[in-house]
Amino acid sequence: MFSFFRRKPATDTMSLTEQSVLDSIKQFADPNTGKDYVASRWVKNLRISGADVSFDIELGYPAKSQVDGIRQALIAQVRSVPGVGNVSANVFSKIVAHAVQQGAKLLPGVKNIIAVASGKGGVGKSTTSVNLALALAAEGARVGILDADIYGPSQPQMLGIGGLQPESADGKSMEPLEAHGLQVMSIGFLVDVETPMVWRGPMATQALNQLLKETNWHDLDYLVIDMPPGTGDIQLTLSQSVPVTGAVIVTTPQDIALLDARKGIKMFEKVGVPILGIVENMAVYCCPNCGHTEHIFGADGGKNMAAELGVDYLGALPLTLQIRQQADSGRPTVISDPDSEIAGIYRTVARQVAVKIAAKAKDYSTKFPSIRISKDT
Repeated sequence: MFSFFRRKPATDTMSLTEQSVLDSIKQFADPNTGKDYVASRWVKNLRISGADVSFDIELGYPAKSQVDGIRQALIAQVRSVPGVGNVSANVFSKIVAHAVQQGAKLLPGVKNIIAVASGKGGVGKSTTSVNLALALAAEGARVGILDADIYGPSQPQMLGIGGLQPESADGKSMEPLEAHGLQVMSIGFLVDVETPMVWRGPMATQALNQLLKETNWHDLDYLVIDMPPGTGDIQLTLSQSVPVTGAVIVTTPQDIALLDARKGIKMFEKVGVPILGIVENMAVYCCPNCGHTEHIFGADGGKNMAAELGVDYLGALPLTLQIRQQADSGRPTVISDPDSEIAGIYRTVARQVAVKIAAKAKDYSTKFPSIRISKDT
């Protein structure tokens, strides 16, 4: 009696190649950049062992709140490839230094500097700065904030550390204070809160350069600088001497504020600092009692200006009592009410800023050896 055994068909693992896996990953677009990870060169360590596939995705921006969702989506995508068995995906962020304006050198311990500026005061620049910094930190980045608004330093109060002073171990440099996971430095730590700063331009500029360069920043992915308002000598000197990766312009929809915001944009463009985008504060007021909305300072002024100048519109914040109260209490919105709609807007702004920085050219200045000429050679 003869028994016939049907040969088991060859599995699809024979056709499983690195290219077929990469082609599958290409079908998934990053939720923030809109680009696939293969084109972005963020796919690392792809390995195939039989039917098992493993790979890393190295994001160029912080995305702690999105990592798990991205990982699950990629695993499902690669599992759809015929012949694939187990899939292991490791998604993480790696923030690197990016190019700054010509002639400026990177600061020790700081990879990227974000200047937050406004053409005039009173538009919510400092509130935007601190919430931007906190939102980047919440996504897993190492972040510092420098309060360069020398005539009205407000970050010590906004972060709940007013009255404290930085320490110096060697009498030449200072250790930044810490608050809510941020490294913080401000002229407000060094002068009495009620003492007016009657400094002329050169003195103020020198003081700010000292604060920036004599602070021992510790391995920061981003340093957010709360710039002085306006476009005068101090602002121009800082934008030329500080190695800025990009600038965020804060305005309100009001015509007068927009005029000054344009000047701020032009100033940064003249010194070669790219504009990361515009944030529009006090865009709309919503009555907490009846829900009626009113555009007190005008509607879509910042959005229209961004479109006209070819600059990204990062988002709009409403005029609310909540933002002011939380900042005054030393616990800004991103910390005090992280699940609120307003905190979500700040996180969206921060993510867009980080993504735009990740798309910039990397800085390779530290890769080249320094050349010294000596009389003895």
